[in-house]
Amino acid sequence: MLRLPRRAVLAAAALIGFAAPAAAQAPFPTRPISMIIPFAAGGPTDTVGRLVAQVMGNDLGQAVVVENVGGAGGTLGAQRVAQARPDGYTILLHHIGMATTPTLYRRLAYDAVNGFETVGLVTEVPMTLIGRRDLPATNLRELVALVQREKDKLNLANAGVGAASHLCGLLFMTAVQTQMTTVPYRGTGPAMNDMVAGTVDLMCDQTTNTTEQIRAGTVRAYATTTPQRIAALPDVPTAAEAGLPNFEVSVWHGLYAPRGTPAPIVERLNRALLVALRDENLGRRFAELGTAPVPQERASPQVHREFWQQDIAKWRPLIQAAGQYAD
Repeated sequence: MLRLPRRAVLAAAALIGFAAPAAAQAPFPTRPISMIIPFAAGGPTDTVGRLVAQVMGNDLGQAVVVENVGGAGGTLGAQRVAQARPDGYTILLHHIGMATTPTLYRRLAYDAVNGFETVGLVTEVPMTLIGRRDLPATNLRELVALVQREKDKLNLANAGVGAASHLCGLLFMTAVQTQMTTVPYRGTGPAMNDMVAGTVDLMCDQTTNTTEQIRAGTVRAYATTTPQRIAALPDVPTAAEAGLPNFEVSVWHGLYAPRGTPAPIVERLNRALLVALRDENLGRRFAELGTAPVPQERASPQVHREFWQQDIAKWRPLIQAAGQYAD
């Protein structure tokens, strides 16, 4: 057996010792990152995610590749990330459903509250209440009267239990104190297709999905769910202006990593997110969709976590009162 001189062995050991820390400290990222969007391609959350992913990738020096993992109200995609290796290479862009999942779903294969590290808030998207073009109500007051008169003869579409449109629909029915027939779809795209075709009567969804249809006149807009009118839709009144002051909600989006992701990696992802939120092209595209990036001070991991926990507490009693759970 070949025996090396002791000096050579020590030299080799020293080289290995120096190489190991260098490899361990390689700057993140060194390969593409997968951004999981827990909904179908083409929907409002997918639109937000793809815009953010492109700019983040430019700053990180690695592609941020969007992967749509839809189903079960966004829980399948969230589960994928919660159970992923906590190395920063699998991240989640999700909406307000992160605040409602802990109450809506009684059985989950992951911890919906403690399974993630927060990276930062991205945007708060206003909602719009829309109806088929030939619905016999020309404004919100007439619509409320129609809903209270027809009740479950009218149907209210949504993109599935736990989707933003489902939550907005719950809030609308609470505001008008009337239960309608709800029609869940597998994603926003199919629901909007049926709305445009006149198959369903009403839907409440994000401006990122409704603005172009409203402008094109393929649907009728009744109100926005914001305190002020939306610049992208200046002719659409707020719900409060139109006579329904207790109907206000926005859909926030946030970025997450698996629980246990090292703090330096979370910080690097957050820096890339902040760069994206300052990007002028992203800001213009968001404005076209009726939304805007959150202010920089709201995009920190700490503010994101606090806001998320507060929203869980806000939605829990409303969901429990409606009794609409998902198994």
